Amino acid sequence: MAWLRKKPDPISDRARALNGEIARLEAQIKELDADLRRAQTQPRLGTTALPGGGPAGRPAAPAAAPSPAPAAEAPIFEEVSQDLLNPRHEAAATPDYYNELGVRKYDLLSLLRRIREHFRGPSTTNPKLVSYLAAGGIQGLRPLRYEKRVARNRFVFFAVILFLALLGTLLVFLKGQR
Repeated sequence: MAWLRKKPDPISDRARALNGEIARLEAQIKELDADLRRAQTQPRLGTTALPGGGPAGRPAAPAAAPSPAPAAEAPIFEEVSQDLLNPRHEAAATPDYYNELGVRKYDLLSLLRRIREHFRGPSTTNPKLVSYLAAGGIQGLRPLRYEKRVARNRFVFFAVILFLALLGTLLVFLKGQR
């Protein structure tokens, strides 16, 4: 029966494949790290009769300093200023918002703005992706309006079933009292 089979989700399949790849790479990193630690902890053969503990018969050579890692041309993690992310935060730090004692003045407009933003919720970081999801622009995903309709129909169906079950229970109890 096709009703009981769940259709495959391409995004979750890809996420599962990527998680497997990440786990494989992490295991490989741990294995290489363990090999490196084992190589560093093995004692070198040498004598204590010579200064520096070098091998017998040869003078101890100064240890070569490890070569520095090549300098990265571009930073891996960029520093992002918080002022760029929240431009209103910069305006709130002006001295006009503080009294002569350094205490922040009561600002009714900013309170109303904070309350309104709290109920509005966070804005999306990628509005184009949201519009694709809502319109069904990604291949393999159903449009959001279709998913809403399915959820609404499912709710109505189960509400009717619950109503009929409660009505049947009520009728059974009323007949039992006569």
